[in-house]
Amino acid sequence: PGNTKVAKSTAVPPGPPVYLDLVYIPNHSNSKNVDVEFFKRVRSSYYVVSGNDSAAEEPSRAVLDSLLEGKAQWESNMQVTLIPTYDSEVMKEWYQETHEKQQDLNIMVLASSSTVVMQDESFPACKIEL
Repeated sequence: PGNTKVAKSTAVPPGPPVYLDLVYIPNHSNSKNVDVEFFKRVRSSYYVVSGNDSAAEEPSRAVLDSLLEGKAQWESNMQVTLIPTYDSEVMKEWYQETHEKQQDLNIMVLASSSTVVMQDESFPACKIEL
């Protein structure tokens, strides 16, 4: 009633889970769009975590923690692989500080040890078999 404005949420609304093989975490893993509800609903064997901008909080520690909290609520303990696209300080700290919980939840963080060379450029790469 009146001039009341309702903020539109960009987070995933509650509902039944969706199962996928590979998910790119949206918006460079920024916490404005990804929360615990995202990981409770969007269940994947592989999550790609992008972002290498600490000033913009990308990737966000809150998003990485949301993965742990959301996955803890899954009925099954299926293997989940997290694929970071950058070797960021946030990712390193999160990995070290939560390693035991990652193991308990059957989450593996994939480090890229391969390099692809294409047209005089080289970049890190990961092989994923679905």
